[in-house]
Amino acid sequence: MALVPGVGGLRGRALVPMLSLGFMIASRSVLADGPVLARMFIAGLRVADKPRRRAQWLLCGGYALGTVLVITAADWLDGGSLDALMREMAKATPGEPSPAVIAAMAEPQLLLGLVLRTALATLLSVPFWHASALVHWGGQGAGQALFSSTLALWRTRRAFLVYGLGWLGLMAALTTASALLVLLLGLPRLMGMLAMVGALVASTVFYLSLWFCFVDTFGAPASDSPVPLA
Repeated sequence: MALVPGVGGLRGRALVPMLSLGFMIASRSVLADGPVLARMFIAGLRVADKPRRRAQWLLCGGYALGTVLVITAADWLDGGSLDALMREMAKATPGEPSPAVIAAMAEPQLLLGLVLRTALATLLSVPFWHASALVHWGGQGAGQALFSSTLALWRTRRAFLVYGLGWLGLMAALTTASALLVLLLGLPRLMGMLAMVGALVASTVFYLSLWFCFVDTFGAPASDSPVPLA
């Protein structure tokens, strides 16, 4: 699969709904003093109930298709300026200013591309936010789960606005703290490592918070989980 361009990335995007569900299952298990197992992250695809399994596959395929459409539309509208910046950053020497990177960052369409990607990705996430959990615990079909998720986020839009602003503030604070630490230590090469560690920690905490978002919106699911495949 890795030899076919784009297939590996597409497969990863398709599994994002299962990643979200896996963190929810793991969070629920930890709160009940249970273990965290790797198979939890594919639990939605291993249930014995065929309609639920099919619905999860449809969600995975739909999310992958939606992500491809978002990236394609943004690339077309920004003229590939973000891709050009990423290529120049990959070629640049860490810790040294690169005229090519500076020129790519000054491209006027770059900001448009970033805003479009953020806006379109946010819109895409709305129907999928609770969908995999609604299929797993609620037994809903793919279409019904997407609709229920969209309706739930609309009804709780003020709370989710605060939630989103909180995450933006946290990311801004982490970025500022990392930059100040790098300046104080005089080690610009450290910035990349700090950014990677910070992103991993923040993304983990974000995915863990999805369980609490689901419970606060729909209530805790029944104690019995779907029966897995033998």
